[in-house]
Amino acid sequence: MIGFLAGIVLGVLLGAISGLLPGIHVNTLAGGLLALQLALIPVFGPEMLAIAMVSALITHTFLDIIPSTFLGIPDADTALSVIPAHAMCLEGRGEEAVRIAALGSVAGFLASLPVALALLLLAPLVQGYLDWAVAIILTGVVGYLVLFSESPLHSGIIFLISGILGLFSFQFAFLGAGPFGSSGILMPLLSGLFGISLLLVSGKGPVPHQHFEGISLPRRTVVKGTISGTIAGIVVGWLPGLSNATANSVVASVADYNRDRQGYLFATNAANTVNAVAGLAAFYAIARTRNGVMVALSAIETPPFSVVLSAAACAAACAYLLTLLLASTAWRLGGINRTGLTAGVIVFITLLSFLFCGLFGLFILLLATLLGLVPKLLNIPQVFCMGAVTLPVILFSLGVSVF
Repeated sequence: MIGFLAGIVLGVLLGAISGLLPGIHVNTLAGGLLALQLALIPVFGPEMLAIAMVSALITHTFLDIIPSTFLGIPDADTALSVIPAHAMCLEGRGEEAVRIAALGSVAGFLASLPVALALLLLAPLVQGYLDWAVAIILTGVVGYLVLFSESPLHSGIIFLISGILGLFSFQFAFLGAGPFGSSGILMPLLSGLFGISLLLVSGKGPVPHQHFEGISLPRRTVVKGTISGTIAGIVVGWLPGLSNATANSVVASVADYNRDRQGYLFATNAANTVNAVAGLAAFYAIARTRNGVMVALSAIETPPFSVVLSAAACAAACAYLLTLLLASTAWRLGGINRTGLTAGVIVFITLLSFLFCGLFGLFILLLATLLGLVPKLLNIPQVFCMGAVTLPVILFSLGVSVF
């Protein structure tokens, strides 16, 4: 019991650190826990490490919306969510955005419980028929988004150019001498496309006074967001080669982040949390490691799935309360000079890009930022910049060596 509780406390703490500090990913912290196993296991028992890793993973999916909302800094999980969330912050509704995202994560976690149990039972039987479908599913989603956009030609061009940039980034990621391997290139790539490019056109003056007047989510928005988020999370959590950024693109096909900010935030954060649970189910059902946390779990003795799922539920409850607590302090941002804050964030992102990927990371950051400015000039949605991730995944699913 001590190991169970200690694992949850440590996991929530680590998940909060990775969620709140841009560039510090939960996968990295899971690797750190693995390195400390000889010191931790004799004291807390073998299940403590597994519970801590899972708790950190779940907590991260709740808290990573905070820097996206208030600073406009995306990570791989919140690349598109940063657009409506930061926009709401600039309207003085940052706390509302974070609370909606947290509710989406709660809804996603609750919806993922029966889904995870079903996957445990059915996955070994149908897995062979699913892997080949990744390219078809993503191509269909992209085609739908492009054809029904206001400017299909421009949208398709931006998607293709972004995809080429993504392919270039992954193919030559070895040029970036960073500590996180080829996956580290996602930081400058996504920060340029969805971070700095948006900050440069976000305006000047002080940060608006943050006020919270409650949340009014129609039942239809909650139901639609839970269903779409759950489906996207399952697809991304189960099929190989996909990420939360891809789930954001899937959700964008049914929820417009410009016209329905609340619904989009709710759905994408539901998808991120479902993805974490579905990935955990995939690990237990067919030994598939979907992320760095699962890779770390595969190296240690893991407790039964029921124990891990119980720990995840406790972590989700703690993470939700912690997210609300931090969101309630948003009023302190009111009056801060936005120009200085924006400059500081851009410098921070630039330094992180150099730290993770060296000069090559700065080069990718520059290219991604320039490309990220184009959708605003053409008056088309930023979602088509997700081609940087989606196109490489489609090609990878077809057997093309990309990563």
